[in-house]
Amino acid sequence: MNVIITGASKGIGKAIADKFAADGNTIVACARNEVDLYKMMEELQTKYPTCLVRPRKVDMSSMAEVKEFGKWILDHNLVPDILVNNAGQFYPGSVHSEEEGFLEKTIEVNLYSAYHLTRALLPAMMAAQKGHIFNMCSIASLQAYANGGSYSISKFALLGFSKNLREEMKPYGIKVTAVCPGATMSASWEGADIDPKRIMEANDIAEMVYAASKLSPMAVVEDIILRPQLGDL
Repeated sequence: MNVIITGASKGIGKAIADKFAADGNTIVACARNEVDLYKMMEELQTKYPTCLVRPRKVDMSSMAEVKEFGKWILDHNLVPDILVNNAGQFYPGSVHSEEEGFLEKTIEVNLYSAYHLTRALLPAMMAAQKGHIFNMCSIASLQAYANGGSYSISKFALLGFSKNLREEMKPYGIKVTAVCPGATMSASWEGADIDPKRIMEANDIAEMVYAASKLSPMAVVEDIILRPQLGDL
């Protein structure tokens, strides 16, 4: 299978790449940091010799680069069996005090990247009449919270995108799943003084994405909601 994962060099994206690489799939991985991306590629191909990792440096905040990435995927005959729109960024802030342009910057990465890459790849997926799209939303897509600001707004929008896409893709055999994790140990939490027992592991999310991808063509998990056992942080 061809598994396309954005923001794949660390955290949840890397954990998902690891899970699918173990099956010997072709992993098309993009990230903004080229050093981290190639390090991840070397780790996976050493760990799983039967997998193939195709890395590409992409700034997912750039519409032009996202569209070029989609074209590159199709030009290399890598029509997605699974597309994981995972790239995103988190910065705390409040609507009333965020810097000017903060919403636009956040929306570019957390919503537009998924929207434009999906649009670039959908014609080939629709022609194939198969595929599964996972959009990495958030608990912040479901519940507003103090200091969530533009991040929460962008994640609410990404969930809306997922819901609309789900309805549109039903006739084409393409599944769409919105993944809404709570606090997960990733780059967003680096340096935070958090008890490891209080926060989820990136592999927890990867396990759920992998399991949802293994259902029969007649079934789809529309939403995956995960929280730390003791509740949100």
